[in-house]
Amino acid sequence: MSHTPLDLPDPAPEPIPVTGAPEATASGSFKAAFSSVRTLRTEVLAGLVVALALIPEAIAFSIIAGVDPRLGLFASFTMAVSISFLGGRPAMISAATGAVALVIAPVAREYGMDYFIATVILAGVLQVVLGVLGVAKIMRFIPRSVMVGFVNALAILIFLSQVPHLTGVPWIVYPLVAVGIVIMVLLPRWTKVIPAPLVAIVLLTVAVVLAAINVPTVGDEGELPESLPSLFFPNVPLNLETLQIIAPYALAMALVGILESLLTAKLVDDVTDTHSNKTREAWGQGTANIITGFFGGMGGCAMIGQTMINVKASGARTRLSTFLAGVFLLILVVGLGDVVAIIPMAALVAVMIMVSVGTFDWHSVRLSTLRRMPKSETTVMVATVVVTVATHNLAYGVIVGVLVAMVLFAQRVAHFTSVKRLDASDADDQRVYAVEGELFFASSNDLVYQFDYAGDPKNIVIDMTKAHIWDASTVATLDAITTKYEAKGKSVTIIGMNDDSAARHERLAGNLGAGH
Repeated sequence: MSHTPLDLPDPAPEPIPVTGAPEATASGSFKAAFSSVRTLRTEVLAGLVVALALIPEAIAFSIIAGVDPRLGLFASFTMAVSISFLGGRPAMISAATGAVALVIAPVAREYGMDYFIATVILAGVLQVVLGVLGVAKIMRFIPRSVMVGFVNALAILIFLSQVPHLTGVPWIVYPLVAVGIVIMVLLPRWTKVIPAPLVAIVLLTVAVVLAAINVPTVGDEGELPESLPSLFFPNVPLNLETLQIIAPYALAMALVGILESLLTAKLVDDVTDTHSNKTREAWGQGTANIITGFFGGMGGCAMIGQTMINVKASGARTRLSTFLAGVFLLILVVGLGDVVAIIPMAALVAVMIMVSVGTFDWHSVRLSTLRRMPKSETTVMVATVVVTVATHNLAYGVIVGVLVAMVLFAQRVAHFTSVKRLDASDADDQRVYAVEGELFFASSNDLVYQFDYAGDPKNIVIDMTKAHIWDASTVATLDAITTKYEAKGKSVTIIGMNDDSAARHERLAGNLGAGH
């Protein structure tokens, strides 16, 4: 298992592929998984490890949502299998998630199971629509500092999610967790034929069973299903009242799910140094949620922790690992439920702790990095981490991080604007002002105070050769400057505007009203 920090590259604007476009590389296809015995073995074992890690998570998220654990387990099965065919990011794991559970939990609590499933289906429809409309383009507006904060917050949340399994438990749990961590650290130095997390889970389970050690197990987390999922059609009235009830929750679930999925896809792109089709991933997540809803599942999105187990800890790269994660999950909980139930939670806690350590970008918090990094970048990263950890919602953290980045960027760019008075002039009744910089709402608001309306001569020339007008706020400011001079009987001539600025100024000047 690799524990090198995730030093994410600067995200360049990525070309957005059209809906249904082929993947940039065929290396993640099902066919690629059968290219060699070694690759096939890696994909199969990775799917098994992820399936084992999914079980307690799905049960826990079901409890958060206030529904039967089977809804979370079935959702994890249908999401993983569906997205393996539909998604745009090979090897990424989608299943029932805590973010989705938190958003739609009130529906189950207040309106019952039928409205809950109807919400999941509607959220899937909205995700398909958003995907087709090109929502994936939002990824180019997420700065690197937000991505780093997202990764670090994720690592912290993964670790914190294991704390309940380490409190109020028999003392023997702690040595078991430590042994599991040691296995995953040392084993890859000798061999990587079998994923270290799988070895740790098997060895700790055997040790606990043979020694008859009484520790919390997977079976203690909740009841495992004994039958396959079946088609389910929510019994809700198809009218406006139903839509008013479920639409707000469905929209929130759709946005949270797409944002978390696209960020996870970007993270896997960076880890694997490959490109994925974000548009396909967006509508693929929606379709998977629709399928999940009609099979009575609670819906979900990309799971970052399990994806990191699959991609980083186990080395999977193709769709086969995602497909098998879902298949193995169903086999384990339905066919081998009695065996899965005896797996000690200590083994899975050890796996998730190692995932959190491997996910955290340790390079970003080194003193040498912090000294070199601009304070604004560090502020954005910290804001993303704090909000995410405080709310336990990755989407909220990313949104706040982007907003903070936008504000700090606007403040920084605003300082690059200047107005210089050029005294040298052949005409005594003329004064020339040279405006330089990028002019938009943050930088142009103070522009009106940079002119000497009372002391200037009758003819004023504003040279915009080294400036660019970006918005209506700037045009309104230029109108205000002209108005102030005209009130004192003086004329203003604006020269030197580039084509884009001139077009914007010509279209808006004098048409913005007195409220500008």
